[in-house]
Amino acid sequence: MSWSKIILSVFLLIPASWTRDSRLNSAIDLAAESYAKGEYEKSIQEHLAIVEQFQVEPAELSFNLGLSYHYNEQDDEAAMYFDKASTAANTTLSSFGFNQGGVILGNKKEYDAALSKFKSALIKDPLNEEARHNYELLARWKKRDEERQNQDQNQPEPSEFAKRKKAEADRLVEQFRFNDALQVMSEALQQDETVAAYQEFIGSLQEINEIDQN
Repeated sequence: MSWSKIILSVFLLIPASWTRDSRLNSAIDLAAESYAKGEYEKSIQEHLAIVEQFQVEPAELSFNLGLSYHYNEQDDEAAMYFDKASTAANTTLSSFGFNQGGVILGNKKEYDAALSKFKSALIKDPLNEEARHNYELLARWKKRDEERQNQDQNQPEPSEFAKRKKAEADRLVEQFRFNDALQVMSEALQQDETVAAYQEFIGSLQEINEIDQN
């Protein structure tokens, strides 16, 4: 699952007052064009230039900067700007900021902190379906994974092949690519019956994918 792409359609949340300044409009359009082209480093610089030249830094701009930094693979900077956006008086924008902050924490495997962000996003805006989806998905995954770790099961000793495939699936899970991880394990099980040692893990992946498809 690619959590980091879910807010793309709301990029460029612009305060109405900004439209009164033609120079500011031009600067905004320029930054938007760079973002749309995937030129995230340029988008960052152009948004920062807006702050410097026009002495404005509303929450909307912080959110836009957060997205640009995130797609430029600068998540520490992105998290800072999403935190700023989450303090917005506009509850919808605040909810977006919390949700995207949760995405970053989830990618860092800081699952409890990510859940807290998603919960805050829902408190701000109970209609934020992306945040609800993310919260339910991660909460269920975390619960099932903890149950799996706590169970003492009588499973066959996995072969080296099975261990390699499990490690490959784990890397995919860290990227929230649950469907790809399930495919790796399912195909491996057909080749090596000792992959059944990870049956609970496979079951968790199946449940997560069912949620993700709804």
